[in-house]
Amino acid sequence: MIDLYTSATPNGWKASITLEEMGVPYKLHAISLSKQDQKTPEFLKINPNGRIPAIVDDGFAVFESGAIMIYLAEKFGKLMPSDVKGRSQVIQWLMFQMGGIGPMQGQANVFYRYAPEKIPFAINRYQTETRRLYTVLESRLKDNEYLAGDYSIADIANWSWVSLHEWAGVEVEGLPGVQRWLKAIAERPAVKRGIVVPEPLVLSGGGADDTKKMAQSILVTGDKKD
Repeated sequence: MIDLYTSATPNGWKASITLEEMGVPYKLHAISLSKQDQKTPEFLKINPNGRIPAIVDDGFAVFESGAIMIYLAEKFGKLMPSDVKGRSQVIQWLMFQMGGIGPMQGQANVFYRYAPEKIPFAINRYQTETRRLYTVLESRLKDNEYLAGDYSIADIANWSWVSLHEWAGVEVEGLPGVQRWLKAIAERPAVKRGIVVPEPLVLSGGGADDTKKMAQSILVTGDKKD
């Protein structure tokens, strides 16, 4: 039984969706970010960086969402090819999310939604770069169903962030491949289960109408048992 330590965030979804897609039993440990559970001495023994998600598999701790996904894919032989080139292709698109979309969209979120002072230069800089990264996805998805051959951890990682594009103030209009891909993955039963672990995402930093709209758009109100 794998122990999953997580919260309702895009990076948290990467781990929970992966586990749900693989059908791997896990024990959930909900981490309250507002209560700083991730900074407790107990959790820092699992992840010295004090971030979620993390897993413990028979006493072996794995932190960093991408590392968790690779570990699970290799252990259970799912969601990543075994051949060297196929595996590399999946990891390339996974690293694209971790080194590009995650950091850039994360900063777009901060400056667009949360910063006490609205700084137009910063908002434009991160929204523009996030949109540029979406066009890179489009260049792949316009002629391919998924990012790296079959559905893989690369799709899960990128979808977990891009599905929240509206919250960062970034549009996907004019990107038909990305739009198709977003919708197709959102309809997967395991994804619907994974995005309500440990609870549905509640977005702060915007009005109630915005939060409701976002909740509906990423299906966080879906039936967990779907």
